[in-house]
Amino acid sequence: MSPPPLLAMQGITKRFPGVLALKDVSLTLAAGEVLALMGENGAGKSTLMKILGGAHRPDAGEIRIDGRVVELDGVRSAKSCGIALIHQELMLAPNLDIASNIFLGSEPGKGGPLRPLPRAETLSRAKALLDRVGLGLSPTTPVSQLTAGQMQMVEIAKALSVNARIIIMDEPTSSLTAGESEHLFRIIGQLKSEQIGIIYISHRMEEVFRLSDRVTVLRDGCNAGDLSGSEATHDRVVALMVGRELSGQYFPTRPAPAPDREATLVVEEVLVPGARHRVSFQAFRGEILGFAGLVGAGRTELMETLFGVRPALAGKMTLNGAPYLPLRPKDAIRRGVYLVPEDRKRHGLVLGMSVAENTSLPSVGGYTRTGFLDRRREQQVAEQESKRLRIKAHSIEQRVVDLSGGNQQKVVIGKWLAMNPVVLICDEPTRGVDVGAKAEIYRHIAALAESGVTVLLVSSDMEEVMGMSDRVVVMREHRVEAVLDRDGLSQETIARFMTLAGEPEGRVA
Repeated sequence: MSPPPLLAMQGITKRFPGVLALKDVSLTLAAGEVLALMGENGAGKSTLMKILGGAHRPDAGEIRIDGRVVELDGVRSAKSCGIALIHQELMLAPNLDIASNIFLGSEPGKGGPLRPLPRAETLSRAKALLDRVGLGLSPTTPVSQLTAGQMQMVEIAKALSVNARIIIMDEPTSSLTAGESEHLFRIIGQLKSEQIGIIYISHRMEEVFRLSDRVTVLRDGCNAGDLSGSEATHDRVVALMVGRELSGQYFPTRPAPAPDREATLVVEEVLVPGARHRVSFQAFRGEILGFAGLVGAGRTELMETLFGVRPALAGKMTLNGAPYLPLRPKDAIRRGVYLVPEDRKRHGLVLGMSVAENTSLPSVGGYTRTGFLDRRREQQVAEQESKRLRIKAHSIEQRVVDLSGGNQQKVVIGKWLAMNPVVLICDEPTRGVDVGAKAEIYRHIAALAESGVTVLLVSSDMEEVMGMSDRVVVMREHRVEAVLDRDGLSQETIARFMTLAGEPEGRVA
């Protein structure tokens, strides 16, 4: 008889008030296997992994490890069974050093509240774990000084510190550079060789096909299918995720820009705080102007200056022909310039508030009557935007913290659509969003441009920049290296300007 799988989740069902999150879901994982877990936002992936990580208890079903039924009644219980969950938002304490983070809550030799921790042992073990994951830093390095990729390695070291045999990675490359991602992939290969099972959650298809031995797909809280690595193709996975075939081209077809278009936003010799070079460009009415560049190129900082988060140190801007120099976000909002930020949870939403409250928040003064908030008007607008964007929520009174990532992003976009933008800045608008939700967001962005809104689209996804933009501004080290028309777009050309490798043709100053 063949040995039982490392992990078997059978018949898992989970209910929350008003919703059946999981219905009779099963999943298996072998030792030394990478299992990709895929599905649209809201399909049940996070709920299933929280059950495996001990954060939720299932209403029905059982979990077996090495064929033995286990009761995971808490996070500590899951850790003791060798299960480690690495969240998309890394759970590290920036005020502590690497060693303290690795052993936080499970310090070696921990005696009692008055007994000092064996620091030498902690540092020694931490150094061994850092060597194991190829992170050549001192264990006394403060986490606040690390890059996102280095933090990811610390999280893996933390998982290995409790002898994890099952590691769950949730969107592990969403904030990593290409080099950091390659290092992560090498570590995953090493963990496989050590017979550690990995559940890999990602919306990046190329990563999934490169790394996974099998793909399990969830849809609407149920098993939609299970594919071997050789069976998994883009079209088959997408069809299982959304329950239908998506057209191969999910970027909306848009007409060519008019030759006599008007400039909405003109930026001249603007100096962004912290930058050494000045930036100039113009964006036209009804245009989607893409911004490409490597991490650290200065795109986000530029967008924050346009929105008044970090006021410009020099230069000038005009908006619809009138001077524009926002000193704070309120100034930008008054002029119709809105920002969908890169980090929606930290800067785009108040997670404890409802969908309706988040929708009205940027213009709450417009919902008041005789000094009191007009709840009926607030609800009407929120219902309208929820319907327009097809936000999946029990009601507009549901807290946004309980929504999936894709639906949270739709709430961020919806609150600005309710205010009729002149310029909408979208910074990584589909990060951590599934293919179905991506297609919807692309349609809404295209519709906004067709209605005359100027869209500034910042994205690290080359396909997204090329598929959506009328022109692309390529940035490197806080300066504009090129502005490329749609006809001259190619990944090779953009990449050359991003890195200044060789002398690409078609440069526009």
